[in-house]
Parts: sequence; structure tokens; C-alpha cells
Amino acid sequence: MRVDFSAPPERVFAAFAEPALRTRWFRLPGSSKNATHALDFRVGGSEVAANLFVSGDIEERLEYRSRFHDIVPDERIVYVYEAHVDGLRRWVSLVTVELAAEGGGSRLDWNEQFAYLVLSGDGTQDTAHLRGGTRLLLNGLSGVVEPERYRGLSKIRPDIG
Repeated sequence: MRVDFSAPPERVFAAFAEPALRTRWFRLPGSSKNATHALDFRVGGSEVAANLFVSGDIEERLEYRSRFHDIVPDERIVYVYEAHVDGLRRWVSLVTVELAAEGGGSRLDWNEQFAYLVLSGDGTQDTAHLRGGTRLLLNGLSGVVEPERYRGLSKIRPDIG
């Protein structure tokens, strides 16, 4: 996925690296009163997030666990994460985030390779769910990096291609 920003790469990178900014856009579904988050943003460091998602009579305990493998300030972040639902590891992903100065702003390229370990039902909706979740995260990132661009809008919709 690609997102274009009017902000420079260092501002976008800061939203990944600074815990106060990261927690404004990186969230697991569910009520914020149940959410936990810890970020150790360095090569070999990790990020752990958890939340309780409730929809009607369904409750799911969500967990995210990552490890950073490569960080080049303002240019690249490479990490691996595991997604757990109710204690069951559902998928593992390798994510590469690349940033580049472009047109007075920056371009973010998000590449994710994933392996499902446990499918939902027949698995037909798993990839759509994962991509939709990534788009929601990138929408949140856009709102943090360029709040002036989205001020007053009820929905954030960056140009994702």
C-alpha cells in the first residue's frame, strides 16, 4: 500500500518511533479502557499491544507482538509481528515500511507478507480483514502526521494505492 503525505519523512518516521505519537494511531479494536501498549523502538526491540474486543455477545482478547529487525531513521522500518486472538496465534507477518521524500512531502510504501496459521472459517475473508485493518491504521497515521489536512472531517481517507 502507498500513502502520500505533505509532511517530510522525518515527521512520518517520528509517528512510528515516539510512543506518545504511536499510541495515537496504532490501536487494536476495542474500548480504549481495556487497551495496553508498550513500545521499545530499536533494532531488537519490541512492541506489545492488547485489547478486549466486544461485539454483541462476542468477546475476543486481541494481542499484537512485534520485534524490530531493521530501522534506518526517516527511511525504513522492518519488523515481524504475530497476531493472537483468544491466546491462539492466528498469523505472522513481515512488514517493511519505506519512506522517501517526494514532491515536497513524502511517500510511504507498506509491504506486508503474511502467513495464516489458523483460518477464520474457510479463510475467504482473512486477507480482506487484514488489508482493511492496515488501511484503518494508515488512516490513523495520516491523522497524526497531517492533522491540519483532516481537521473538521469526520472520516480520514488518505490516497492509498
